[in-house]
Amino acid sequence: MTVHLRPASRADPLPVLAAARRITDDLRDGLSGTRARRAAHGLRRLFGFPGLGLTDLSGSLLWSGRPGPDAVVATVLDGVLHTEEPGSAPDVLVLPLHVRDELAGALLVVGDVRDAVAAQAADLVVRALERARLEASAEQAAQAELRALRAEMSPHFVYNALTVIASLVRSDPDRARDLMLDFADYTRYSLARHGEYTVVAEEFRAIETYLALQRAVLGERLRVQVRVAPEILAVAVPYLVLEPLVENAIRHGIEPRSGTGFVQVHGQAEGNDCVIFVEDDGVGMDPKRAADILAGRTGDDDPAGLGLANVDRRLRDVYGAWYGLTVETEVDAGTRVIVRVPRFQPGVLP
Repeated sequence: MTVHLRPASRADPLPVLAAARRITDDLRDGLSGTRARRAAHGLRRLFGFPGLGLTDLSGSLLWSGRPGPDAVVATVLDGVLHTEEPGSAPDVLVLPLHVRDELAGALLVVGDVRDAVAAQAADLVVRALERARLEASAEQAAQAELRALRAEMSPHFVYNALTVIASLVRSDPDRARDLMLDFADYTRYSLARHGEYTVVAEEFRAIETYLALQRAVLGERLRVQVRVAPEILAVAVPYLVLEPLVENAIRHGIEPRSGTGFVQVHGQAEGNDCVIFVEDDGVGMDPKRAADILAGRTGDDDPAGLGLANVDRRLRDVYGAWYGLTVETEVDAGTRVIVRVPRFQPGVLP
């Protein structure tokens, strides 16, 4: 007779992972956030503690389940927050929560619980808080980059544009008025407070305004062509991702060369992607330098590279590593920058 042995059943890890993920999300705003109490409930249920408490440095406790004796908890917690070392009393264990070597609060466990299990719960909380801080730092960095882009209006360009407008006030007042309105639109879009995202149509409008001013400044030295397919006009993109590329093409591609320069900006749909080309026939650059720029190896002292690297990093942060910028260039052969983003991306809304 053959006996078939069934393997011992194992607990399904998916509910545990899902619970840990919810706890991490609930701690996104820290130990005093609006969802911290829900995180405490989730932790207690996940580890099976009779009672669990969370507190930040204020000592204000969020309890789930059975609370510990007030006087005992207050004494032990005060000692832990001052010494930053674990403390205990009968039926109560308090563990400090250190985030990046700084005390952020404490975890309290009530009941007959092994220290190692309580330490695992504390580690989960610490990792969630560290992730929240990293995400907050990344968001602050992204906002700082955006503020830097808004403040990056070239004084040289502003001076030249206003000088050209002033020279036309008497000889061609209608054109001077039109250019002043273009300048007002340009500064509004560049400096005004916007949301994190806009649409391709608005980015192309800003490009056309900027190019109108640059053509007034450079005269016959600059020829431009702007073409965009209607199906991508409503695609949401991070604010100020195209104008810096066009500005780079003129400042570092066309202006250093003699004679006439040509800048083209084309946008089209390719399957589920939106692809935009910013191309100039200027001085170009060494392909290795272009690769160093996108890899962030040129530093902040490279004005031609700073804008490209900034835009590429912002695109990849939003859409992932498959998207961003591609630079095709050779010395004395111009530069072509290709922007590729998905036409639809969850969470990216203007």
